[in-house]
Amino acid sequence: MKRFGALLLFPLAGLLSGCDLVVLAPAGDVAAQQRDLLVVSTLLMLIIIVPVMALTVFFAWRYRQSNASATYAPDWDHSTKLELVIWAAPLLIIICLGALTWLGTHLLDPYRRIDRIEPGQPVTQNHKPLRVEVVALDWKWLFIYPDYGIASVNELAAPVNQPIDFRITSSAVMNSFYIPALAGQIYAMPGMETKLHAVINQAGTYSGFSANYSGAGFSGMRFAFHGMSDDAFGQWVAQTRTASAKLDRDSYLDLEKPSENEPVRHYASVDPDLYGAILNLCVERGKMCMSEMMSIDAKGGLGLAGVRNTLPLQYDKVARRGAIFGNDPSYVASICTAEEAAAVSRASREDWPTYWPAKNLSPLRGAGLLRPGTDSRSAEADTSPLGMLRREL
Repeated sequence: MKRFGALLLFPLAGLLSGCDLVVLAPAGDVAAQQRDLLVVSTLLMLIIIVPVMALTVFFAWRYRQSNASATYAPDWDHSTKLELVIWAAPLLIIICLGALTWLGTHLLDPYRRIDRIEPGQPVTQNHKPLRVEVVALDWKWLFIYPDYGIASVNELAAPVNQPIDFRITSSAVMNSFYIPALAGQIYAMPGMETKLHAVINQAGTYSGFSANYSGAGFSGMRFAFHGMSDDAFGQWVAQTRTASAKLDRDSYLDLEKPSENEPVRHYASVDPDLYGAILNLCVERGKMCMSEMMSIDAKGGLGLAGVRNTLPLQYDKVARRGAIFGNDPSYVASICTAEEAAAVSRASREDWPTYWPAKNLSPLRGAGLLRPGTDSRSAEADTSPLGMLRREL
């Protein structure tokens, strides 16, 4: 009896563990729908699990060796009714789970804009989304509010009952943006953008953190998320605008350096192009952005002779931090099309030496590529600006 008494007290240990049940009692509608999906799925599976566990104990007790009154049927091998129960019940559960999961996966897609503030209150044109650009740094969070021109580190605020559109990326290491009270987690990856749409329905301060290990300072990579009334949020924005710091490219490069347990800080103004530069790995001026390289590739690429131009896309964060590993920073000052090169040739012909004559660039199909029928020897003999550019590449 003492053993059974100890087992009965075991569930009470959960109440003493200090666990936060925010996942089962969230303050945001998206997280609440995810909670409902989890609870309903669990209950559906328990329809099968509980009877199986109970019957396991029942059969072990009923057909124990000492029970002489139990039916002994050594030649029994089939029952149509039992087969129907065994297969039909799990099949129906699987169908229900599949339908529920399919609907939940599409309705709660983080990339899909929310269509309701809370049950019975749909999103209307009066609900203007709050745009927030999120950058995971080592080891802190940067939040940029493009509509207000402000930014904050390790502090996020949003009005209650207003849709929030998150655009999420990372500076170097993959992290996971997660506010349990608001919505599910979603990854933040360098050179990529993920999205999350959510809404907070109750005022309060909630915990946010990275749910993906990202290095030494991972444990301190936490932030406070404030759900506020419209007036309180307006006061927070006004207070942030009184900060002395401004977030431009140079100050971002300093902020980007690894640091742990960073305090909350605010920026009164933000470079409007900063988030795009972070996303495309070209915060340092003069570096080719990924979007520029993708545009070049979409138009046919630079050919084998232009492979060197892809080197600036290698992120030189390691070298910039002063580490002994990694390549030195490299840059591409500008990229021009064949038409732009021809225009420069016509405009500056009088200033150029005579050995740089204007060339007909119409057959060109890609910077750095040889013309059809031209071998490497004739290309070396080409002293035109384009020929010299080919040899440089």
